[in-house]
Amino acid sequence: MSLSEKKEQGVIAGPATETDPQSFTENLSEPEGQADRQDTEAEKRLARLQEQYGATWDGPDDPEDPYNWPEWRKVVIGIIFSVGQLVTLMSASIIAAALNNISHDLGTDPSTTQITLSIYFLGLGIGPFFIAALCEMNGRKNIWVVSNLWYILWNSLCPVGASRALMIVGRFLSATGAGAGVILTGPVMADMYHAKDRGKSLAIASFLPYLGPALGPIVGGVVVELVYWPWLFWVVSIFDSFITVLGAIVIKESYTPVLLRRKAAARSEQSVPALSPLKWAFWHDFFSRLTTYLKRPLRLLLRRPIIQVISLVLALNFGIYTFILSTFATLWINRYNQSALFGSLHYISFSIGFCLTAQIGGRIMDVIYRRLRDRPKNKGEGRPEFRVPYMIPGVIFIPAGLFWYGWSAQYRITWVMVDVGAVVFTCGSSILAQSLLAYTLDVFGDVGASANAATRLLSNVLGFAFPIFAPQLYAQLDYGWGNSLLAFIFVLLGVPVPLYLWIWGEKLRAIGKKQHGDN
Repeated sequence: MSLSEKKEQGVIAGPATETDPQSFTENLSEPEGQADRQDTEAEKRLARLQEQYGATWDGPDDPEDPYNWPEWRKVVIGIIFSVGQLVTLMSASIIAAALNNISHDLGTDPSTTQITLSIYFLGLGIGPFFIAALCEMNGRKNIWVVSNLWYILWNSLCPVGASRALMIVGRFLSATGAGAGVILTGPVMADMYHAKDRGKSLAIASFLPYLGPALGPIVGGVVVELVYWPWLFWVVSIFDSFITVLGAIVIKESYTPVLLRRKAAARSEQSVPALSPLKWAFWHDFFSRLTTYLKRPLRLLLRRPIIQVISLVLALNFGIYTFILSTFATLWINRYNQSALFGSLHYISFSIGFCLTAQIGGRIMDVIYRRLRDRPKNKGEGRPEFRVPYMIPGVIFIPAGLFWYGWSAQYRITWVMVDVGAVVFTCGSSILAQSLLAYTLDVFGDVGASANAATRLLSNVLGFAFPIFAPQLYAQLDYGWGNSLLAFIFVLLGVPVPLYLWIWGEKLRAIGKKQHGDN
């Protein structure tokens, strides 16, 4: 039966069933065009790697390429780095519930006691410069292991002898090692995942660390209630020792430049055996290279306006976060008359906010990025500015949460209202930090560790400074106007940033790029 006969007999109802050859061809050509673009991008990447490092991968599907590792391996490595970063964030806040005990035993005034907490953030600002330089010289894994061992040593020594000097110095030096968790987790995930999956990778790596703000004070509250406060430090050191041993066994090197340099050296017939570490020539070369790599984060911070903008916003965000974190326990102990243990349970509100944005927000960021990239005018090419729309709820939630939390505490409204305000603030803080980290990794690629270190220097300086004056600010303005002052400052400096990056981000990224070619 012909097509016209079927139409006449009602078997086929007219033109609705006819296939348009042109539309059929267009539907087929669309995925084919996407596949061709992907193949072209893969070939360009392989050629670029060959030119930069003297070797490249054996095709786009080379199993040695970290992009092509099995998903289970990426997840396992991400979880280990995630747990290591959890230890870092726990150490930052674990002594919050024990500050009164530490002040009594060490004989320090409230401001000096706050320094024992906040000096940790100063160490987190200094250490990443060395960690980023060493990891871009020799890879991620070895410096991660060594940094963890350094952290374990000094963290264990902090309470020894009840010495004020050793406590402050030990906290600072332990933080320089703990910075490996903060500075390497994002770049390691970027080593293994393409830009289109950036949110997914950060969700894997950030789930456990964001439990740190809750687990730290909770563990601190339990220890203070049950045993002597020095065990705050020793319990965390024991836990991190286990993670370090596990990581040394399981983690594979993921930094592509180092892997390809090793591959090029192995294939070169003219390669010269490495000098012995016992010879001066080895260390002379090592220190000269280290100096070169140490200059990179400083050059980025001083010469790249895009780094300066990101650094300022992250610093304000992190400074306010540490301000709230350092005073949260005393709010419940002094104003709501709760014990250290029950007061520390309220830190769960911070982790609720962080976990929500880490797991749900990361995937939302990926969806936004893909939809903007796949618009016809963008021709399938991604841009860092596609992270900007995700920043908008972040800069709104931060001041909203500060107002909510501050005025609820001011009038001693039920604890639920205070905790909800903390959740809202934390969601905003996490969204902003997450989107700016993804933006930084998109822009700087292989030197993401150095860029990350550069953007976090001012953050940790303010993280050190803000908790010191927190008691005085609340004593003068109380919680309502104290938090409102912080909110107004953020509205003035932080809220315009998404619009600024969306309009001028590309031009800002270009300034200073050609002078020193850091990416």
